[in-house]
Amino acid sequence: MRLWAGTTASGLATWALPFVLGLAVLHRDLGAAGLGLVLAARTAGFLVAVAVGGVLADRHSRRAVVLWSALAAAFAAPLLAAGLGRSLVLMTAAAALAGAGQGACRPAFQALTAETVDPERRQQANAAMTLAVRSSTLAGPALTALLAAVLDVRALLLGIGLLWLVAALVPGGGAATAPPVAEPGRRTGFRAEFAEGIREARRHPWFLAGLAALVAVVALGYSATSVALPLISRDRYGTTWVLASAMTAYTVGALAGALVVARWRPRSRGWAALAGLAAYGFAPLSLMLPVHPVAVVVAYAVAGIGIELFNVPWFTATQREVAPDKLARVSSLDFLVSYGLAPVGLALIAPAVGAFGAAPVLAVCAAACFLVPAGAALVPTARHFSRTAPKPAD
Repeated sequence: MRLWAGTTASGLATWALPFVLGLAVLHRDLGAAGLGLVLAARTAGFLVAVAVGGVLADRHSRRAVVLWSALAAAFAAPLLAAGLGRSLVLMTAAAALAGAGQGACRPAFQALTAETVDPERRQQANAAMTLAVRSSTLAGPALTALLAAVLDVRALLLGIGLLWLVAALVPGGGAATAPPVAEPGRRTGFRAEFAEGIREARRHPWFLAGLAALVAVVALGYSATSVALPLISRDRYGTTWVLASAMTAYTVGALAGALVVARWRPRSRGWAALAGLAAYGFAPLSLMLPVHPVAVVVAYAVAGIGIELFNVPWFTATQREVAPDKLARVSSLDFLVSYGLAPVGLALIAPAVGAFGAAPVLAVCAAACFLVPAGAALVPTARHFSRTAPKPAD
């Protein structure tokens, strides 16, 4: 429960920062260009630190990595508040620090889950964490709007810092074995240790195939719908209702998917997870076709269900199959590739829509969402997300 509380607090803090900074733009404490710079700095800090955090979490105590990385993110919150409306340079540096704290703790939390939770309960644990974060994403905007009526943006930023303090101080240290300590004189360098994580990932063809499918969906499908949904909601349907309803339906669908996958144990769990990931293709497909707006909302709900039918088994399989002393590094590779290529997709999709039109771009992205996971399912070991098939009793 302590680990769940800490992970949930970090997820809430991660989600809340862009939303609160958006409120700062509405209040004219921060310009649109400044918002883009601050969020870009946070992303850059995340990408640098997630690789470093993976190595540190396999080299040292995962609990200590969570503690210090979350404390760094907590320290960034008052710096953001101090720079708001006064110094964009300070805000940019603080956002990079916040992103670094977020990035460093993610692989450590994944490895701590494997240390703390019994193998047969890890899927329920991962689903419980997803449920908490998705529920907060659903209720968070309304709650933040209510808080904004009585608190200014600086106070909300300090509240984000308090969430990071919870993430730093609440989790337990893990009941199972800790990563082995290297013998004196045998400590390898950062590059060599990170390369060991890459070699471990390559031992699992299902992991490489699933990561490729995830990148395709995030960089193409998710990026395309992020750019196209507001435009189509405005131009085709003439209302923001479709935009708000579709995003809400996606979160509600994700909640439903997490509830289902907490108990569901399909025989071919890898194929089931990849089918769920492929379901995201219905989102760009619905935007491409001249369908009733309700069909768009339903497509987003299906996409939300599918993404959690993939995410929870994916995290659980990684915790189960990867060597415990390399788990954080492999998890960091997962976050580094999927998060790292998402901004590239966002940067390319908008010009592509302008050059070729929304429909052709959405068609290509929908096809990628359907076909790449299908291709990943053909890779050896992908059927079960395991190097060996499960026993009949499973």
